[in-house]
Amino acid sequence: MSTSQLKYTTTHQWARLEEDGLVSVGITAFAQEELGDIVFAELPELGRQVQAGEQVAVVESVKTASEVYTPISGEVVVINEALNDAPERINDQPYTAWFFRLQASDLAELDALLDADAYQSLTQ
Repeated sequence: MSTSQLKYTTTHQWARLEEDGLVSVGITAFAQEELGDIVFAELPELGRQVQAGEQVAVVESVKTASEVYTPISGEVVVINEALNDAPERINDQPYTAWFFRLQASDLAELDALLDADAYQSLTQ
């Protein structure tokens, strides 16, 4: 999967607009590397209304726990339940191991996020 189509936050989350109009959210490879081996993911509740920048999930690694923020506003309509049983998927494939999917309140919020080049510049 190409990471060039993703949008990024300065807090190391990514967002991807899916074909069905939902927005998938996860953490970046940079975040995963900084955290180390992830051993637990606390996901948001279905139906939760969230605002851009709000803390919505937590990941725990062997080193620390870290908050996960939503890059855009909307309603949590799907959670990646596979992460409950296998959070290590985040270690292996951070760009396919999404945490949750949102029905966005305003897809234009994606335009305010960083593109791949800007995010790469941030993490170098």
